Amino acid sequence: MKNIKELSERLEKCYSGAVYDVMRNMGYPDQLLPNHIRPLNLQHKIAGPVFTIAGKIDRSLDKDTSLLKWCEMLSKAPSGHILVCQPNDDTLAHMGELSAETLTFKGVIGYIVDGGCRDSSFIDQIGFPVYCSYYTPRDVVSVWSATELGGKICIGEVSIFSGDFVLADRDGIIIIPQDLVLTVIEKTEEVLATENLVRKAILSGTDPVDAYLQFRKF
Repeated sequence: MKNIKELSERLEKCYSGAVYDVMRNMGYPDQLLPNHIRPLNLQHKIAGPVFTIAGKIDRSLDKDTSLLKWCEMLSKAPSGHILVCQPNDDTLAHMGELSAETLTFKGVIGYIVDGGCRDSSFIDQIGFPVYCSYYTPRDVVSVWSATELGGKICIGEVSIFSGDFVLADRDGIIIIPQDLVLTVIEKTEEVLATENLVRKAILSGTDPVDAYLQFRKF
């Protein structure tokens, strides 16, 4: 595979609608995460390789054990990646300010969770990109821990593996299997070039029907 940083930078220049169209045409129309997972800041767009996290409720944990497990997870988060978490829980916050500060310092690109977030105003001020399903002040202390790092997870109908790529913007979150990412990026770049030609034609007065028939894109 080409340089991961280069692929991440190229993917970030794309947008989710164009990537979705490409993947649909390739026979992968269902790689979108559920639309209830939304960005904390609508201006954020993130792209890069995935590092997966799975967890679950565990009420046998004491305070110190649960927080040590959480800190171990933060310690193992790789720089240059986007953390994607399936917490198997819809009651707690699975991201907060100090964790966001830690991940920012470590060079983690962003955090996507099918769960909750707290300290959202502080995280927004930090500028760390977080995508989550809801907000709550209730934290993970004594009740939740990560059970697996880097393994297969499922969010909605999408299976996600560490090493896959993700593009997330204000319109949605799309997972690109690792072995498809270069092809998807190249095809999307072609689409963006064609869209520029369509846009130029429309702004010069070309009828939209004629523009579509000429470029087969709209």
